[in-house]
Amino acid sequence: MIVTLIIVCEIGFWVLLAAGLGARYLLRMPRTGLALLLCEPLLEAVLLVVTALDLKNGADPDWTHGLAALYIGYTVGHGHRTVKWLDGHAAHRLDGRPLPVAPRYGMARAAHEGKVWLGTVVAAAVATGLLALAMWYVGDPARTGPLENWTHTAWRVAGIHGLIALTYAIWPKKAPAERAGLEKTPR
Repeated sequence: MIVTLIIVCEIGFWVLLAAGLGARYLLRMPRTGLALLLCEPLLEAVLLVVTALDLKNGADPDWTHGLAALYIGYTVGHGHRTVKWLDGHAAHRLDGRPLPVAPRYGMARAAHEGKVWLGTVVAAAVATGLLALAMWYVGDPARTGPLENWTHTAWRVAGIHGLIALTYAIWPKKAPAERAGLEKTPR
């Protein structure tokens, strides 16, 4: 049931996002669009409540409860950035505004990747907090092993993402003009 609800929440996220952006740019109803976009956190609240009720009704904590915590954490850590990015692209395509450009080269790109990684750290922290609450709520350390494993998974993912983000600072990608200048050196 929890996995089905996670899938429903993900589909609902994209439906609300499309409806909000459509209302904002196609129907020229920015307030309605904003209202639809602001409804998205309600999906995660429903998932949180249903997961808590599932545990309260005696369900054994398993991977589905951990996945729900990670999903909510990801939405908290990256949801706003995702909506903002898609809003910028919708404004470009549907309203003729300039295309938002993320830095692609050098230390500006490294700083951008660092900010994205911080979203993953926030996601891991939120998931860890929710998992800790679930473990406390269940109150039986013998039954909460799967939830503890998801805590380790969340931080493992954050660590791997941090290493990837760090590579942009260690080996910054050069702009095409810089590369072209290096290739045209006389022999």
